[in-house]
Order: sequence, then C-alpha cells, then structure tokens
Amino acid sequence: MLTNLRDICSIAEQNNMAIAAVNSASLEAVRAAIDVAEETGYPIIIQHAEAHEGVVPLKYIGPAVVDLAERSSAHICINLDHCEDLSYAQRALSLGFSGVMFDGSCLPYEENVEYSSRAAEMCAEYGAGLECELGSMGSREGGESDEGGTAEQAGAIYTNPDQAKDFVNATGLDILACSFGTVHGIYKGEPHLNFDVLTDIRDRVPHLPLVMHGGSGVSDSGYKKAIDAGIRKINYYTYGAKYAGEAVEKVIAGRQTEGGKHIVYWHDMTVAAYESFLNTFEHVVKVFANGARPVA
Repeated sequence: MLTNLRDICSIAEQNNMAIAAVNSASLEAVRAAIDVAEETGYPIIIQHAEAHEGVVPLKYIGPAVVDLAERSSAHICINLDHCEDLSYAQRALSLGFSGVMFDGSCLPYEENVEYSSRAAEMCAEYGAGLECELGSMGSREGGESDEGGTAEQAGAIYTNPDQAKDFVNATGLDILACSFGTVHGIYKGEPHLNFDVLTDIRDRVPHLPLVMHGGSGVSDSGYKKAIDAGIRKINYYTYGAKYAGEAVEKVIAGRQTEGGKHIVYWHDMTVAAYESFLNTFEHVVKVFANGARPVA
C-alpha cells in the first residue's frame, strides 16, 4: 500500500527501528525492494533521485513505482530523493509520490529555510511528507563516484543542533536529514560517526525522525547505534548497486566459450542483478529493524 513518508517514519519511531530507503535506478532494484517488503513484513521506501534522471527518467519510473506500491500488500513510500528544483518536486507529486526530500543543504541557511518552507506547502497540498537536509556531507548525491572518502575528507559540515531546532520550526518539515559523519559514494576508510550530534538534535526536537544519508557502507553495529540515537530512515544505494554490478561481472566471466568469445544474454544479467539486490535488501531491512517485529 502506498504510505506517506511521515507515516512510514512514524512506524519506525514507534518501534525504535529505521526504514530502508533504496533507489529505483533499475526495475531489478524496484522488484527486489517490493519483494523483500512483502516477504519480511517490514516497510520500505523506494526513492527516485533527481540525479538519476539521466539513468531512468521520472516520467517512466514514477508512474510505475507508484502503481506497484498501491498494489502491494506492504507499507511502501515512494519518495523523491535529493530534489533541488521545486518544479521537479511538483512533477513527482503530481505522479502520486508520497514523499519528497528537498535538498537545500548547499544553499545559505536563510535560502534553505525559504525553499524548504515552499516545499512543505507543496507537499501539504498533496498529502505527502517532507524530508529536508541541514548541514553538508561534502560529497554530492549520485552514487557513481568513489571519491567519498571520510566525512572530513569530503568537507562535511556537521548539523548544528541549535540551528536544527530553528530549522524544523521554521520549515514545517516531517523528518530531518543530518550530517554526522557519513558520506555519499564508496568509503575509503571506516566512517567515523558522531552520535552526539544525533542525541543533541533529539534533545532539542524530541521524537523528530532523523535520516542517515550515505548509509551503505556503515557497519551493522554502526546502524544500531544510529537507530538507538534517533535515526528512522537510512538511505542505502551505492553499495547495493556495487554488489549487483559485481554479480553481473560474474555472469559475464562465466559465459566465456572455448573460442574465447563471450555469449551473454541481457536477461541473464538482469536476473543476477535482481538476485543480488534481493539478498542485499533483505539483509539491510532486517538489520534496520533493530529487533522489532514485522509490522505488516
């Protein structure tokens, strides 16, 4: 069933768990996400990132994921990820998206408040939830780069807890993405997460669902500590896509003939990618559940 971003994170808040938010850059990932949600009984968020418009255009993937969510037995939110253009958000909302993540983190604070407030008004008109970001992870969303490094190397600016309280009150957002040590892309070392940032924000804005971006690549123990500190949504893309790519590489390597030529059928690669996404998503969904029982 299609579920509002605010409501699906409320489920996470009530159960001290986090919802996996995976990207819809391929049909294989979408299928795997829905199958995992239905089989495990845990909610899931399927996201289309504005940065992936060139990979799979919104006009094609948007109606498909909304329809699949509406027909599913699981709680599924369809969320627009890292939107920097309000007209793009309008397009997603008109297609039936139940959440929008407006990213004004690179704007001056006053402009971030202004545009995030406008995004809140738009989402309210459609009954959708709103996620905004405060602070900077340094590296940009996209998932293609392997230059993520550590947060310090990426030039991250941790979220200021006092400013976060003002930002939440000024914008009317539903959930807040925080910078506390994660980065987009592939980690070159062990991520150093500052859980005090999350604790301080929750002290100032009690029960506000917080969001971890750059979630793939964090250890299972790191996920648990973040969830216990208030994280209710974890964005997971880069490593899932990496593992699926590695699965496809194995298919290609295994198709070499005696003459040295490769005979590879496209459907064999899509099946390998789907099975990889299925295994990865099942693992992270159960880890993010943090011991909570299925809620479906």
